[in-house]
Amino acid sequence: MSENFNINNSIENKKEEFTNKAGNIGELNMSVSAICSNKEGKKYAYVTFSDGIRNAEGVIPECTINKNKGFADIEIQQLEKYMKENLAQLKKMAAGVDVFSAFLASDK
Repeated sequence: MSENFNINNSIENKKEEFTNKAGNIGELNMSVSAICSNKEGKKYAYVTFSDGIRNAEGVIPECTINKNKGFADIEIQQLEKYMKENLAQLKKMAAGVDVFSAFLASDK
């Protein structure tokens, strides 16, 4: 599942760069993976943030960013805060991801 949200306060400094490359100033796309399980049975999901230029990957329920390409430290803190504040909704989104529907859609 995907969701768009705005983080304009941290993007203003690169406004011209985003206008030229992304076209949508301040638009950050977020996607959530299906629920996964590790060897110990602990459940988790990945949350990916991208604005077309930069991207970051986080993991829930830990609400930490584990991969980052281009986001400043303050922006990473904001993304982690967003995950913490919206953890219940992110979990619902992950639970609603049907991995097999992607395969069924491609068969049609």
